Amino acid sequence: MTLNVLLSLMGFALVTSITPGPNNMMLLSSGATFGLRRTVPHLLGVALGFGAMAFAMGLGLSQLFRAAPKVEFGFKVVAALYMLWLAWKIAHAAAPDETGQSDARPITFLQAAAFQWVNPKAWAMALTAVSVYAASTEPSAIALVALVFVITNLPCVTLWAWSGQALRRWLTTSARLRLFNWAMAALLVASLWPVLV
Repeated sequence: MTLNVLLSLMGFALVTSITPGPNNMMLLSSGATFGLRRTVPHLLGVALGFGAMAFAMGLGLSQLFRAAPKVEFGFKVVAALYMLWLAWKIAHAAAPDETGQSDARPITFLQAAAFQWVNPKAWAMALTAVSVYAASTEPSAIALVALVFVITNLPCVTLWAWSGQALRRWLTTSARLRLFNWAMAALLVASLWPVLV
């Protein structure tokens, strides 16, 4: 990979990683609800899970979906249902009882990594990155694309989680936190639009 192509890939990874999408809405909500420290497993799951998915896509998984449209449709249905469940989880994350306590837990590393496989934005990013920037179908070229994404994505998702934590000062009442989480859940559901059309 030439330096120009590498810089172009880094720019693509930065723009697609920093812009709003399902992962970033969930991280913003988690940062606001649980704080940055408790959101670290979630953000690591996003970065490393996406890298693993991009690598698998480059090794030929995308060809399976092109060859078997019914498998792709089934994937979309599962993805939509899973995202609706996550939206419900986000909306109810700030439902404290009378004492101000909540039994909500942040998303785990494995849940965040698995979410990459049902995230439509992540699929679009991975397909584009591998098809445009991988110089060949060699595993080393595909691994380089995935690695660039992991390195670029990690600070981006950390920024979203940190921004959520910064909002905690404003979200000091349960009513504001509940409103915020419902808004984040609605944005997550709205991000399903590309899957449904």
